[in-house]
Amino acid sequence: MPIIVESSQTNADVFVSVTGADSRVVSNLDELKRSMSDSPDEYAIVLGPTVDLEAAASLADTLRVTRPTVSVILIRRRVDTSVLAEALRSGMREVVDERDLTGLGAAVSRAEQVWRALTGSSDTPSAASRGKVVTVFSPKGGVGKTTLAVNLGVALAQNGARKVCLVDLDLAFGDIAITLQLFPARTIADAVHLQSGLDFPVLEPLLTEYQDGLCSLVAPVQPDAKDTIPASLVGRILSLLKHNFDFVVVDTAPAFDEFVLQAFDETDEMLLVTTLDVPTLKNVKVAVETLDLLNFPKPKRHLVLNRADDKVGLSAGQVESTLDMAIALSVPTSSQVAHATNSGEPIINAHPRHPVSQAITRFAGTLAGPPATGGHKVASLTGVGTPKRSLLRRNGR
Repeated sequence: MPIIVESSQTNADVFVSVTGADSRVVSNLDELKRSMSDSPDEYAIVLGPTVDLEAAASLADTLRVTRPTVSVILIRRRVDTSVLAEALRSGMREVVDERDLTGLGAAVSRAEQVWRALTGSSDTPSAASRGKVVTVFSPKGGVGKTTLAVNLGVALAQNGARKVCLVDLDLAFGDIAITLQLFPARTIADAVHLQSGLDFPVLEPLLTEYQDGLCSLVAPVQPDAKDTIPASLVGRILSLLKHNFDFVVVDTAPAFDEFVLQAFDETDEMLLVTTLDVPTLKNVKVAVETLDLLNFPKPKRHLVLNRADDKVGLSAGQVESTLDMAIALSVPTSSQVAHATNSGEPIINAHPRHPVSQAITRFAGTLAGPPATGGHKVASLTGVGTPKRSLLRRNGR
């Protein structure tokens, strides 16, 4: 993942939107040196316009000897012959105008290609240490989305087999903390004050442990705190968690807001939750069409039918026909689910042999695949790339 050196947070956010949400931002060259000691597979250093040219040249001159696989990319407000000459002498690989965001993206892509050529690796740097982001989404509230996310997280982390982090991305009305009866000292809102130097050692104290192998990054206590959280920060947080956990299970708000869209960009597998009622099916149908507009890959989508045995005049077959999706997980109706939730103990822990627990546990096993080997890498159900959001925005959604 590229490391961006830039003291202006506004500039840094713009650059991250181009270089990728997994980019790391540091404010000065001293922080960069500390970060690089923890990043042996780094392939690109982006030096922003606030970095002194002489210091940038000195760094590049050192790195071309000590870390020849690292490409130094210099961003300047004005690119002239003196800047180009200094960059050439010091061994920088690219110089990009501050306004040329397309050029910056291309430079980072070329840096990755150089890294692969010099190292002989076919993998993206640090790919072996990446986990999987599983996003639980529904456009309709009250369908059991949070209960599913919590129990899925518990199932994935059972017996300490995997490291799992639950992220509550319903930033106004998140319920993961109350569902697990957690009393967190910190929430995701605390990351706002730390974002200039955000890395995992900085982020980790914001997590609240629930049980062995399972922790949570909870939503803010006050709903208006949502307005202080930049959407780009969500992408950076999920990327950091992905590199440090086997699974990151994200519970989302029932809306296509900027935070949910950021989560989609990091998502490896999506669980789309519906129930057997016409209003929910209508909303989920619209959500499926919106996901098509977003180019979110169909193989990454998994339909979950909650309260699947309700006798309400609709069948599972009608759901599949309406949504043109096969049901990947059917969760039966049970009052014990609500009882377990009200007691602060997920049903998988309270009643592991209950049909609901067994259904979610089986699905978790399918999602996880074979046990991971080497770091926290896990088997993926698909190999499809990152979804795009531009089409949705052009259509005014």
